[in-house]
Amino acid sequence: MKLFEPIQLGKLKLKNRIVMAPMCMYSVVKRDGELTPFHNVHYASRAIGGVGLIFLEATAVSEEGRITDQDLGLWNNDQMLKIKSLANTIHNLGSQVGIQLSHAGRKAEDARNLAAPSAIAYNDSYQTPLELSSKGIEKVIADFKVSAQRAAEAGMDVIQIHAAHGYLINQFLSPLTNLREDQYGSQSLENRFRLLKEIILEVQKVFKGSIWVRFSATDYDEESTTIKEFDQMNQWLKNLSVDVVDVSTGGLLPKRPTRIYPGYQTQYAEHFKINSSLKISTVGKLGDPNLANYILETEQADLIALGRPLLRNPNWPMMAARELGYTEFESYNPSYGRGFNE
Repeated sequence: MKLFEPIQLGKLKLKNRIVMAPMCMYSVVKRDGELTPFHNVHYASRAIGGVGLIFLEATAVSEEGRITDQDLGLWNNDQMLKIKSLANTIHNLGSQVGIQLSHAGRKAEDARNLAAPSAIAYNDSYQTPLELSSKGIEKVIADFKVSAQRAAEAGMDVIQIHAAHGYLINQFLSPLTNLREDQYGSQSLENRFRLLKEIILEVQKVFKGSIWVRFSATDYDEESTTIKEFDQMNQWLKNLSVDVVDVSTGGLLPKRPTRIYPGYQTQYAEHFKINSSLKISTVGKLGDPNLANYILETEQADLIALGRPLLRNPNWPMMAARELGYTEFESYNPSYGRGFNE
């Protein structure tokens, strides 16, 4: 059962191929970016359920970079200490833990002053952002570095850099949202990639764990970043020693796919898998254990990231093991194992 095989990702070893995808929980009630009792129970429950790698939700590198005021942050030590405590709990329960570092850019819903590569609003419901100055870009890069340092201190095994779903780095990657004429501008893919590259290089100075990048492989617009451009960026990521690309889609523009079906995003993961030497994670309506295992067995991807299926059932891995007839998985959690026997 490929779903339950261990996998080596650089220096990181996972006990299975099941990943909890980063999902905003909008549960920071004091709007201070700090974990709450909800988060501690929420993430620990999935570790008890047997998930190999648990990603904390999109975590802002700065106060102004939050998607909403109810999101997690990692711009101060109070936030770091609570994350460190949670990381210890997750490790003690047998799972690895990662954090998705993010800056929302023009999609920061509650920010007073939005910043983006260019002064283009997401839609009529959003403010028109200010174009980032060179000093503003330097601050963004520094914020990612400092947050990565705190992630290291908190015991994170993985940092995933959020370059998808229309947030700041994604905005720099696309010629539709990046109209700059400087070294970060839209004249070339190399320029549009520069912000992500410089963030990775700075993160690597302070974090020695596994580094992943999340891409939206299509923005559902032919004028945006092309699949061939992603092939080139994946080669650059490999040269930068990135371990995994997590393949999602959409979010840059108010556009959606014409049809959403189980595994609808895996076609892009498979393309990345064929055309790069990176490890690839796929996501998107993969809650059927047979489908998830089939994707791995046919080498369309290396990892299965689950969002909503793990919201519905924190014990999804044990349920999947039973459905697939994989009895060894019960040893992961003897306390709950009998709940999956007749």
